[in-house]
Amino acid sequence: MTTPDGPVVTRRWGRFGFVFAAAWTVFLFQPFFDGWADRGHVRGWIGMIATLAFAATYLAMFRWSHTRRAHNEFRPPLNQALPVMAALFTLAAVMTLAVGPSGLSAAVFLAVSAIILLPAWLGGVTALTIAVLVEVISTAMGWGSGTGLSLGVCAAAFAMFGVTKLINRNIELVREREESERLAVQEERTRMARDLHDILGHSLTVITVKAELVGRLLDIDLDRARTEVADLERLSRDALADVRQAVQGIRGLSLPMEIARAREALRAAGIEAELPGSTESVPTELRELFAWSVREGVTNVVRHSGATLCAVTVGERDVTVVDNGSGCGEFAHGNGLVGLRERAAAAGARVVITHPQPGGFSLHVLKEEVP
Repeated sequence: MTTPDGPVVTRRWGRFGFVFAAAWTVFLFQPFFDGWADRGHVRGWIGMIATLAFAATYLAMFRWSHTRRAHNEFRPPLNQALPVMAALFTLAAVMTLAVGPSGLSAAVFLAVSAIILLPAWLGGVTALTIAVLVEVISTAMGWGSGTGLSLGVCAAAFAMFGVTKLINRNIELVREREESERLAVQEERTRMARDLHDILGHSLTVITVKAELVGRLLDIDLDRARTEVADLERLSRDALADVRQAVQGIRGLSLPMEIARAREALRAAGIEAELPGSTESVPTELRELFAWSVREGVTNVVRHSGATLCAVTVGERDVTVVDNGSGCGEFAHGNGLVGLRERAAAAGARVVITHPQPGGFSLHVLKEEVP
């Protein structure tokens, strides 16, 4: 389920992640309590205010970063990340100066923020620098060894680095999926446009010419005009059926679409193609059979012939696919020919296989004349 704010599951995990991040601010209670204990002095109030401001800034940074990732965006630009890091470093420094050693607990949050906001190499260098600074400051101020806290800084940075890498990988996968979906939609639109052009281009031209002819015949030869009108109706119905098949994605039953597919298949195989520019002369009852004939014949040429030229011709009662290849004709012994013969027989046609030239191969499907 998706809402304007994104998937419900994503938003739930977003709330959980924010609560999880907020829970870790419990480690900032100690500097706040130290400031409270010293509330009789200005530095105590400064320490409390700085601690609250640091926690608020850290949580705001976390929320901002999560919002970007929810929209499949990676780390923010450096010119936006650096001011946030500068604000956190400043507040952490004020905390440490105001409340003493407990203020160094902000170092862990600084390291995590660096890994979240900065590029991987820069975030790693920053986290390592913070760990070294903790040890140096602890020693210089006489607060004892800061090794434990330094190790905590490194561990937190390493853990966040792993989480960040996983999140970024998920973002990459989402982007790749979205790009694949976009390309699939674009490819389908291109296919649809190409099919509609191939289907309707010649059909509409012939219909227009015949309509003009009918207009001239109405006053000259009424019987001929009636014949042309009947032919117009047939062409219109055939074109409508082809368009419906194209829209529904049904390929292989439309003669214009098979001609278009043959053109692409032969081009991809590096075979010169000679294809008919029009199929309007084919009767409706033969269009499906001729479509299968073109498909099976061209498939044989591409797979088995080794040809450099393939010619397809379509007439009112026959269709021919001929090539100048090796003439091996594996198609003549395969299941493709068996199925095509069955379809031809059902339509009252026959299939003729010949070798019109040395090395050539010809598939001819012919509608028998009715005595």
